[in-house]
Amino acid sequence: MFETLIFVLDSTARLSTPLLLAALAGLYSERSGVFDIGLEGKMLGAAFAAGTAAALSGSAWIGLAAGIVISVALALVHGFACITNRGNQIVSGVAINFLAIGLTALLGQAWFGQGGRTPSVSGGGRFGELTLPLAESLRDVPVIGLIYYELVSGHNILVYVAFLAVPFSWWVLYRTRFGLRLRAVGENPGAVDTAGISVTWLRYRAVICTGILCGIAGTYLSIGQSASFIANMTAGKGFIALAALIFAKWKPVPVMFACLLFGFLDAVAIRLQGQQVPGIGEVPVQAIQALPYILTVVLLAGFIGKAVPPRAGGVAYVKERS
Repeated sequence: MFETLIFVLDSTARLSTPLLLAALAGLYSERSGVFDIGLEGKMLGAAFAAGTAAALSGSAWIGLAAGIVISVALALVHGFACITNRGNQIVSGVAINFLAIGLTALLGQAWFGQGGRTPSVSGGGRFGELTLPLAESLRDVPVIGLIYYELVSGHNILVYVAFLAVPFSWWVLYRTRFGLRLRAVGENPGAVDTAGISVTWLRYRAVICTGILCGIAGTYLSIGQSASFIANMTAGKGFIALAALIFAKWKPVPVMFACLLFGFLDAVAIRLQGQQVPGIGEVPVQAIQALPYILTVVLLAGFIGKAVPPRAGGVAYVKERS
């Protein structure tokens, strides 16, 4: 039972990584007052760009750079529509999602002719697992060795980046001038503008942070967790990340725990596939796969209490003229 629990928690960390990165991405944007429904589209665009670049170059790092560039570009499109032109933030985000879904499938088929997939990569084209110091020597130590070898060690670098991004984001939001201004512009942009700080530039910087984190999340999906891009491989993870963000009430550390909860349920669902459940029998695969989405609906329907978003969220700022 202990080994099974460790293996499930190991899968939880891997499955939570893209959710955590995407949720933290949404945290920066929404704390600045720019709601972003387009996390899914940015992740998908980054996954395709990373898979393509890694396949052509044979370098995972070039794939990561390509994923971040494309994701930031989509984030800037969202910013241009919502911040500069004061467009509807929800409509812009949905449009980015549709654009990414259609364009990645079209380009994947046109360029590679594999049904929207990119060529498989291996070796330097993927982010491989890292073995931490002393992991091999401690492997046979009871309890501690299994935890360190299986759960702590053995992940690729993007998993560690995701979890290190949590304390880093907390520090940025609550211990830096940029974070203070970011939170302020999401609550009262008029007061920030009165203090002589550009609301537009501050929100653009938040949107760029969103693009960077979504780029890492998408890259992880295609050349970290998998070996190639697959059409629509995000499979709603951007929306689950948004649910985790709301569930955590826009705070970095609760965001991590919310994503771990969704990842844990996903890991358990994978573990239960094909298993016999007492009194029920073999549960259909479709029912197991639906569990994370059912949890999303249940939690948002009544288990999170009152989640109050930033007061200026979703509203374009119009500078008053004297």
